[in-house]
Amino acid sequence: MSLPVSLYTSAQVRAMDRAAIETLGIAGYTLMERAGEGALRCLRERWPSAWRITVVCGPGNNAGDGYVLARLARSAGYAVTVLAATDPARLRADALKACEAWRAGGGVIEPFAPRALETAEVLVDALLGTGLEGAVREDLLQVIGAINASGRAVLALDVPSGLDADSGLPLGAAVRAAATVTFVALKTGLFLGEGPEHCGPVQLDDLGLTGRLADPPAPRLERLISADLARALPRRARAAHKGDFGHVLIVGGGPGMPGAARLAGEACLRVGAGRVTVAVAPQNAAAVIAARPELMCVPLTDAQTLQAAAARCDLIAVGPGLGQDAWARGALEAALGCGKPLVVDADALNLIAAGAAGPAGAARDWILTPHPGEAGRLLGLSGAAVQHDRMGALEALLARYGGTVVLKGAGTLVGRRGAVPALCEQGNPGMASPGMGDVLTGVIAGLLAQCRDPWRAARAGVLAHALAGDAAARGGERGLLAGDLIEELRRCVNF
Repeated sequence: MSLPVSLYTSAQVRAMDRAAIETLGIAGYTLMERAGEGALRCLRERWPSAWRITVVCGPGNNAGDGYVLARLARSAGYAVTVLAATDPARLRADALKACEAWRAGGGVIEPFAPRALETAEVLVDALLGTGLEGAVREDLLQVIGAINASGRAVLALDVPSGLDADSGLPLGAAVRAAATVTFVALKTGLFLGEGPEHCGPVQLDDLGLTGRLADPPAPRLERLISADLARALPRRARAAHKGDFGHVLIVGGGPGMPGAARLAGEACLRVGAGRVTVAVAPQNAAAVIAARPELMCVPLTDAQTLQAAAARCDLIAVGPGLGQDAWARGALEAALGCGKPLVVDADALNLIAAGAAGPAGAARDWILTPHPGEAGRLLGLSGAAVQHDRMGALEALLARYGGTVVLKGAGTLVGRRGAVPALCEQGNPGMASPGMGDVLTGVIAGLLAQCRDPWRAARAGVLAHALAGDAAARGGERGLLAGDLIEELRRCVNF
C-alpha cells in the first residue's frame, strides 16, 4: 500500500491521539489494540515463514503495543518470547492493562538478556517508541546494542527505539530495524537524517483514524511523489515548437572547469528545455561545443556579452564550475543584474556568502540549491551544524535569502515561504560524486523554463534527478558518475 504524502511531528501525532480519544470517544486501549493488530499484520506480510518471535518491551506505551502484539501472535500460533528491559511493575494505564492481558492469557515475561535473542527469527522492538526525551539511558543503550548485534531481523513499532521521531537522529544509539510499522500518521524522523538507515521500509497503520479527525494539523513536511512531475510537465501540444519550452542561459565554466557547465547544459536539454546557451570562459567554449553540439555557447569576456546573451533568454542558471576569481565575480554580478529568474548554485552561492558579488536580499524570487557546506557558509554555520538540524537550516535560509531553497543531501529538502516543505526520499549514496549538483542545476533550470513556476520546478527537478540517480545505480552505486544520469533523465520526465 502506498504511503500518504504528509509527514508530522511526534507532538502533532500525539495531538491526533488525544483528539481520537477526546472527540471521537475511542478508548486509548482500543487504539493500542489496533496498533498490535496492525503490527501483527505487518509481521505476517514481511516474514510469512517466521514463527518464533521475541518481543522486547520497555517502560511506556510502546511496550503496551508490544504486549498486545505478543498476545495476538501467541493466539495465532506463534512461539512468542517476551523480554522486559525494565520492570513491568513500572508500567501505567493502557500499557499496564496490555501487560496484564498478556499474563492473563498465560504469557510469561522474562528479564532481558542478550542470549535470549538467539532463538528468535524476528525481534520486535517495543522498547521506547516516540516518547523518548533526551539521550537514551545507559541500561537501555546496552539493550539497543544487543538487539543490533543479534543479527536478527527487527520489526520496530512506531519508531526504532533511540531514534528522534522528529529529526531522525539517534539519541545516543538507535535500533537498526529491517522494517518499521508506524501508527496514526507518518513521523518526520522516519524520513529525515539517519531515519531511513534505521527504519528500513516503513508501513503505516492509521488505526482507522484517517478522515475522521476534525481540523487535523498542517503537515510538517510533504513527500515528493510522481504528481510533482506531472504538475510541472503537462502534456505537450502536438503543434508545439522549441520556443514554447524556454531558453536557458547557464553561466559557469570558469578557467579549467568546462565540465560542470556542460553537464548542467545537457541535463537542461534532456528534461525538455527548448534551447540552452552556455556562457563560459573563452578557453572553454570549444570543449563545451565538442562534447554536446546541441548546446549553444558564448565565450564570456565581459558584462556586456552576458547581458546580450541574457536578453535572448528566459532565465539564468549561474554557478556550475564558476570559480571564485575576478572573472567569476564579474560573471555573477552581471547575472544578478539581468533581472531574469535565477537558479543559483555552487560557487555562485559561495561568492554570495562571502559578500563578494551582488545584492542577496530576501526579496529575490530565485532558486538556491546549496549542499550542506554551502548552506553553512550562507548562514555562518558549519556544515555539521546544518546536517544536525536540516529543517532549521532550511527555515533560516528562507528567512535570510527568500525565494525557493533546495537543501541538497540525503533526504533533499525543498522549501518556500508560506508552503509546506517537501522531502525527497529517492536517491542513493552513489550520487555522492562530482558533478551531481551541476546536473541538478540543469534539471531545475530546464523545468523552470517549461513551467515558469519556481516552486513546481524545484520540487519536480529534485525528484527527477533522484529518480534518474536510482535508475543509473541499478548497475551498482560505486563508481556512479554524474553523466550516467543524463540518459535516465529523459525517461524520468516522459511518464
